[in-house]
Amino acid sequence: MRITKIFIQNFRKLHRCVIELGEQKTLFVGANNSGKTSAMDALKKFLKGESFKFNDFTISHRVVINAIGDAWQKDDSQQPESIAELLKVLPSLDIWLQVEEQDIRHVADIIPTLDWNGGLLGVRLLFQPKDIAAMYSEYREAHHEARKKENAEYEVHLFPKDLCEFWDKKLKTLFEIKTYLLNPNKDHNQATDLSMCCSKNNPLESIVQVDMIDAQRGFSDPDSRQEIEGLSLSSQMRSYYSKYLDPEVETMDDDLAILDAMTKAQSAIDDTLKTKFEEPLKELEDLGYPGVTDPKITICSKISSMDAINHETAIQYSLDKSNRDLMLPEKYNGLGYQNLVSMVFKLMSFREGWLRDKKNDKIKPLHLVLVEEPEAHLHAQVQQVFVRKAYGVLRSHEILKNSTSFSTQLVVSTHSSYIAKEEDFSNLRYFKRLPSTPECTIPNSIVVNLTDTFGTGDATKKFATRYIKTTHCDLFFADALIMIEGTSEEILLPHFIKTEFQDLGSRYLSILNIGGRYSHKLRELVNRLSIPTLIITDIDSQEKTGHHKKAEPERGKGLICGNTAIPKWLNKENDFDFILDLPSDDKILEITKSEDVTSDFKIRICYQTPIAVEINGRSQEAISRTFEDAFVYTNLDTLKDVDQIDELIAEKLFNAIKKFDKEQQSYDKLRKDIFEKLDDSRVKAGFALDLLFSFDPNDFKVPQYIAEGLQWLQDELTRIARDE
Repeated sequence: MRITKIFIQNFRKLHRCVIELGEQKTLFVGANNSGKTSAMDALKKFLKGESFKFNDFTISHRVVINAIGDAWQKDDSQQPESIAELLKVLPSLDIWLQVEEQDIRHVADIIPTLDWNGGLLGVRLLFQPKDIAAMYSEYREAHHEARKKENAEYEVHLFPKDLCEFWDKKLKTLFEIKTYLLNPNKDHNQATDLSMCCSKNNPLESIVQVDMIDAQRGFSDPDSRQEIEGLSLSSQMRSYYSKYLDPEVETMDDDLAILDAMTKAQSAIDDTLKTKFEEPLKELEDLGYPGVTDPKITICSKISSMDAINHETAIQYSLDKSNRDLMLPEKYNGLGYQNLVSMVFKLMSFREGWLRDKKNDKIKPLHLVLVEEPEAHLHAQVQQVFVRKAYGVLRSHEILKNSTSFSTQLVVSTHSSYIAKEEDFSNLRYFKRLPSTPECTIPNSIVVNLTDTFGTGDATKKFATRYIKTTHCDLFFADALIMIEGTSEEILLPHFIKTEFQDLGSRYLSILNIGGRYSHKLRELVNRLSIPTLIITDIDSQEKTGHHKKAEPERGKGLICGNTAIPKWLNKENDFDFILDLPSDDKILEITKSEDVTSDFKIRICYQTPIAVEINGRSQEAISRTFEDAFVYTNLDTLKDVDQIDELIAEKLFNAIKKFDKEQQSYDKLRKDIFEKLDDSRVKAGFALDLLFSFDPNDFKVPQYIAEGLQWLQDELTRIARDE
């Protein structure tokens, strides 16, 4: 048995949100404020019974709630017979289970029809009023009394001013979770059938064991006297020992030797105590106590195995294996290792608690473990180790190794790109922020299953997966994506953004360095993520015939654009002159929502455009084929003033620029020199580093085509923020 998907409605910004769960692991990824924590909290509150707050209701529904309250106040208002009119605003969680034949006995309470014999089974947990009639009457009376007491002279609104305020204060006493059976022959988008209410409020309690590691784990400072109970490893070990290992609670065969040793030790201590206290007790007798009829004082110790670890310094870290004196209490270990050890130990405790919870002699068939932001305090490699090993820890038990009767599902929410790239696409669920709609008047979120983003078994999927895994991929957490082509752009682009586009610099950007031949391979992923995307690439002029050799960029020479990304993204021909003069608006792709596109968004392509440069006192059109020559033409006046060029990789290029300035050479000679010098791959590789070494970066001008692209992206993100 396993959970195949969950459907969350009306819970915070998750207005209508379907999340498919993997058989073993599922990772929630997405930008800040995209709903990952809300999804974890929904699972926690519905399945573990933690308290709801009024702010858990989707905020856009407050208008609807108050409208219902206003209708209740009218003199001709009729008492509602059911919660039907509230269903559109009440938070709910659907759980869909895949039930195998051997597990049918576990789900007897939630089988909807007699002809169901296995497969999908769904229930809806609804946070609803306990008694709608009583709520109606109580609200009307309270609202009426409050209005009577108010005085027009004072701007005071007594409680309750509206139904929202009434619910906010009375939520715990007026609401509860009820469970309704769903029709397994329909999809998740089905209305609540109030006649299908379960006899049990939470029938899943006997089916699913839910455990959670919260994001706020609160490890203490070694100099602090405060320790949050239950968070330190010592407290966890004490709890683990008392529940599962204490021989005095449940004695196993191998515990007899320990108990025997404890009995002998207790006897020896008692004899010692009697000797030690012989004189003090004799002094008491000299004072007349105990008398003839008074009970005698006897010293009798009690040794418990729990005493051995029931103190603050029970858990220590050894700094030298050969010297037991070189140890420190656990508080003095780094926060990262405290976090790692604590989380792993909690997983072990969850596993043991699940398997040893034998109420009615029945282990629950499904174990759902939720972990929030495990990356706290952890080094990148340790983060990856944790997410790689966590599921194995949860299954490391003889009962579970080859069992098909007991399933474990691990759900992790994270902001860490290191954790995200450790997992296959099939385990990633991307939380996508959406703008407001008429149906939901606040920004909300949906969840994208990235399992089949690239189809199955093709070369594109293999390339994309390998690329994501070998890069620092913060793509799943970004507000926007910028794809670039070379090392020079990767080094200089952050500087361009910092100095010229400060608003853009305050956004969360993912910059991927991917060659012009490959950027379009990520198109399916970009469509699924549906985030604003800027592609900065090279026009790469080439000869049209033969082996398509590199060619100096000139008009009217019958050249082609050698960069396959540009015509593929734009769906245009690769004629160099045509692409060179393409209007800016034609470089913007407006992608509309479809089966493969999550939401409307835009993509902008930018590549080298003609530059007007001052050559020997007259304006000249300079045409570039790569970032490097575009940068040279844009910053010609600055580059010709370089003082020291020895030992630079791009020395020949800078020498050509200085020679052009001193000897008043023609533009054609300069263009040819730049083309030839940049044909050396070593020069291009070291170009940006040489610039940073020889110049003040603040003196650089941003090439026009990049400036246009960055300005577009900055404006687009500003527009989106305004719409949200």
